[in-house]
Amino acid sequence: MITEAVILAGGFGTRLSHVLGNVPKPMAPVAGKPFLTYVLDRLNDAGVKRGILATGYMHEVVNHYFGNRYRDIEIVYSHETQPLLTGGAILQATQYVRGEHFLVLNGDTLFDIDFEALSNHHLSHSASITIALREVDDTSRYGAVETKGTQIISFREKVNSCGAGSINGGIYAINKRWLNHACANMPQKFSFEKDILQTHDGFEGLTFTNYFIDIGVPTDYYRAQKEFMSLFKPDEFLFLDRDGVINKYIENGYVCSWDEFEWMPDVKPTLALLSQRYRRICVVTNQQGVGKGCFTQDTLDDIHNRMVSEIREAGGRIDRIYCCTALAAENSPYRKPNIGMLLQAQSEYPEIDFTRSVMVGDALTDMQMGYRAGMRCVYITRNNPLPDEVKDYTDCYYVDLQEAARSILR
Repeated sequence: MITEAVILAGGFGTRLSHVLGNVPKPMAPVAGKPFLTYVLDRLNDAGVKRGILATGYMHEVVNHYFGNRYRDIEIVYSHETQPLLTGGAILQATQYVRGEHFLVLNGDTLFDIDFEALSNHHLSHSASITIALREVDDTSRYGAVETKGTQIISFREKVNSCGAGSINGGIYAINKRWLNHACANMPQKFSFEKDILQTHDGFEGLTFTNYFIDIGVPTDYYRAQKEFMSLFKPDEFLFLDRDGVINKYIENGYVCSWDEFEWMPDVKPTLALLSQRYRRICVVTNQQGVGKGCFTQDTLDDIHNRMVSEIREAGGRIDRIYCCTALAAENSPYRKPNIGMLLQAQSEYPEIDFTRSVMVGDALTDMQMGYRAGMRCVYITRNNPLPDEVKDYTDCYYVDLQEAARSILR
């Protein structure tokens, strides 16, 4: 299995600009998440460990959302300071590829293929390039690919194509050494499809019939919104840490009374919006201050009753608060990073599916707990640098819950 992939994520989205506004095309929100997350999810599930995002237009949006890790994939960036077209973008990104072979995908196309099958075919045939082909009813939008067995014979332009046939699905397995040799005399800006694929011979093609969509035009973008809701279930369950996410964190101390409880900015209206989006919202919090005798269980209950009441008055809700008051030394199965509180929530709300859940927190233990349960993990930085130790457990990070919600809800 090839475990490195270059994802072309620098698209302007010109044809979608009146739909998306000021958003790079791969970050177009579909069913509550950026389109690019679905592409990376398929790669993660296939076992890809390193992703090179070839970014251009509004690269900072992509960088901020994904950071240097998405699930199990290490993320690095190959940023274009000027548009390089597909060929230039791929060639520039190869400097970050460590292995001899790598995959290439378009960040605005989802082709749900068997990556292991593509990798094995490419490696077993010692191919320079292997292309994932897709059978379609009408090739006129994409251009057709003619094959003899698994060998690609020719490419037909869109104007010369019609009817059923195979198209280039936009996913490639590439021999890095071969590509660098073939591109030795290329200008900085060139088309991979026209200047490489159509001018060289001996490529392999493997045909797939899996789900395929390119969101490059508004009709298909709207189709993705409708289809992804059933194909890829959106997150439905939200788990929140308390201190540092809902209320301000007290450094080296505890919130020992309601008078010491201070809301994070705009958290109540944010929770009101999130309450419309999620089926269940639960708080999971370590509170060993009770175990240490800093405050009582009754005091903690009073704080939480007041907190929930004010959230409800603002139009939001917290369905349940789960607390572990045990000391860290006790290694309670309910204390984060252990997942006892999550299992407790699931026992009370059997509909909770951890694979469709989000954990939002500001501590390593929050991320580790969510990671162990298979959740999407969102780290709150509180304007601090992202700690190295949380990177392996964090899917994305934001300054506060309000900023995270803007991404979730857009």
